[in-house]
Amino acid sequence: MNAPAQPAPVPRHLAIIMDGNGRWAQQRHRPRLVGHRAGARAVRRCVAFCLQRGIQALTLFAFSSENWNRPQEEVSGLMKLFLRALEREVDTLHQQQVQVRFIGARDRFDPAIRARMQAAEALTASNTRLVLSIAASYGGRQDITAAARALAVEVAAGRLRPEQIDEERLGAHMALADLPAPDLFIRTGGELRISNFLLWQLAYTELWFTPTLWPDVDAAVLDQALADYARRERRFGLTTDQIRSLALEPRP
Repeated sequence: MNAPAQPAPVPRHLAIIMDGNGRWAQQRHRPRLVGHRAGARAVRRCVAFCLQRGIQALTLFAFSSENWNRPQEEVSGLMKLFLRALEREVDTLHQQQVQVRFIGARDRFDPAIRARMQAAEALTASNTRLVLSIAASYGGRQDITAAARALAVEVAAGRLRPEQIDEERLGAHMALADLPAPDLFIRTGGELRISNFLLWQLAYTELWFTPTLWPDVDAAVLDQALADYARRERRFGLTTDQIRSLALEPRP
């Protein structure tokens, strides 16, 4: 008798760079902010997809530390869109048992946005169905620098010796430290780089790129990414034979 087929592995943690909103709008001869509004609808579809597929954590790159250098009109429009999304979407996410978090330097945001961010986190803190982390005013180098600075403070205060600093201690000060590292990274829009996103956390993450612009992303595109992920062998430095041996070991 043939052994039953094993279900395809599903990533526990999905990280996405949502690229292509501006180009989507330009192709339609519309202002870039129209593309960002269409991108917000794609976020709703992505959250629904993760809930349906049993993905435990979703981290979205919404606004990088470098995006503050974009034209002031676009930045201002994005901030208004961000505030409006916080006002409209959080109650629905809470009803869906989604926990909302924000990572990044939020001190650069207007006080009204910071207050909404804090309120969203407080309202959804006990939700467990999906952890939705929004990277806003975030940069991977900034993240690593902040972690190194925190450890330097500990050393200067005499609470930590330099030789005690290792990957585990440094990683504990990174954003998303309490979550499993992303299993799958997706970038839309055709660019083939990670653009300062989760530099520490993506060390062993599977990367998947698509030319599809973010506003056009739907369940079919995301299923393509998951199907490709399921075909990959994640070895983490081990050999294929070692991975197979570990898979055959009885679980306690």
